[in-house]
Amino acid sequence: MDFAQTFPPIAVLALMMPLLGIGLMPAIVALSIYGLFPVVSGTVAGIDSVPPAVLDAARGMGMGRWSILVRVELPLAARVIMAGVRTSVIINIGTATIAAATGAGGLGLPIITGINTQNSAFLLEGAAAAAMLAVLADAALGRVEALLSPADL
Repeated sequence: MDFAQTFPPIAVLALMMPLLGIGLMPAIVALSIYGLFPVVSGTVAGIDSVPPAVLDAARGMGMGRWSILVRVELPLAARVIMAGVRTSVIINIGTATIAAATGAGGLGLPIITGINTQNSAFLLEGAAAAAMLAVLADAALGRVEALLSPADL
């Protein structure tokens, strides 16, 4: 799964354009696909990190597969899963600015306009807004992670 992260985000956007045209839709599809990789990777790593002794104890208490997943594995893996979600969101905020070059607009539009017109004020406006959004999103997801994780971990 980590192999898919080796593709540059702009390449994923470019691959969507012949299929879906120019504009917002190819950007949304490309960002959704590209954003799945860190989430899935984090989920697999988180669930794999649950100690076998904990799983044995859950089975010994009579829990079934779904009960173990929901009540034991997911809570214990929540921090690693949320790390994947946070990574995905930050990558997608940065990549969404590049998507403006494909006609998607958004926070990348001032950046692209600033580059094309050599206007550093536009460039800084878009870059500062995207950076602030990334920092705020990471902070908000950090709070969600703290709420989802067991208190004594």
